Amino acid sequence: MSENAAQRGAESDLIVGVVGAGVTGAAVGRALTRRGLRVAWFDSQLGVAVRAARRIGGVAVDDLDDLKVCDAVVLAGPAPHAVVAGELVSAGVHVICISDDRQDVDELISLGPAAQTAGIVLVVGAALSPGLTGLLARRLTGQLVVADEIHVAMHGTGGPQCARQHHDVLGARSVAWHDGEWVERPGGSGRELCWFPEPVGAVDCYRASLAEPVLLHLAFPEAVRISARVSATRRDRLTARLPMLTPPRRDGDIGAIRVEVRGALAGGERMTHIAGAAGRAGSLAGTVAGLFAEACATGRIAPGLQVAGADTDSAITDWVLSRAVGLGLALHEFTGVARAGTW
Repeated sequence: MSENAAQRGAESDLIVGVVGAGVTGAAVGRALTRRGLRVAWFDSQLGVAVRAARRIGGVAVDDLDDLKVCDAVVLAGPAPHAVVAGELVSAGVHVICISDDRQDVDELISLGPAAQTAGIVLVVGAALSPGLTGLLARRLTGQLVVADEIHVAMHGTGGPQCARQHHDVLGARSVAWHDGEWVERPGGSGRELCWFPEPVGAVDCYRASLAEPVLLHLAFPEAVRISARVSATRRDRLTARLPMLTPPRRDGDIGAIRVEVRGALAGGERMTHIAGAAGRAGSLAGTVAGLFAEACATGRIAPGLQVAGADTDSAITDWVLSRAVGLGLALHEFTGVARAGTW
């Protein structure tokens, strides 16, 4: 048996738990099964988990404690994740969270020392934004000698709960890292026309209560300016402080991210690099989360708190991005698009 075949056989024995079998959770499961890993599903509605297991593969469980025997667990449901993540960390299970709720992310970050002590990995913000944005930022900063600004924008939502959160964050205060300090500004302000990869194109984006700047600051402490925006219409901004009027789409919609990194080359010349991705928002987020789960289960990530893009040597970033492309995710730069095998 070849070494690669032996490795594939060993990885096929790994089991990854998925908490939340909605749009994004289903995408996590598809990515894991395509990579040859087994999946255990849990959802607050057992029938949803059972249908996911029948449709995608794996087994459904009716007790969250059953997932404590898994090699890793992805929390793919709506926030908050901190309480469940704390229980799994205490049980010695690697945890991957897709939460982008600011308060929830702060609480997840506080679990870092416990994860380090337990010798397990806690990945916070392993979805589309945050998640893929951090990976692309790390790839772009590698093209510069000094990278001092990171600006991120996101369009689209992955599912009903994601859409509800998108609605809420526009009505709350945003944070940005500006010249060495945190700055708060009203959500829904700071309109900026952002160009996303096709088929999205140009969309107005605004400040919002996002966890992205906090996680990017952890991954890139040298950056002096970090900001994040989300796309919105006039109606979105007007109704952000009211109950959501239009029911969200059950299957999510087309999403996209845009990552802009500014810095300098060796000669001091200022440069701006831009990258992004577009596709079904839930599928993009689920692919990233699933690959982080595989990386944790196979021992590729060091124990403790981890955020996307924090690996300064780009080893994990390159591993996740290359396999994401292999699963069909197209990564765009202003000069073109990377296909499978070119990243």
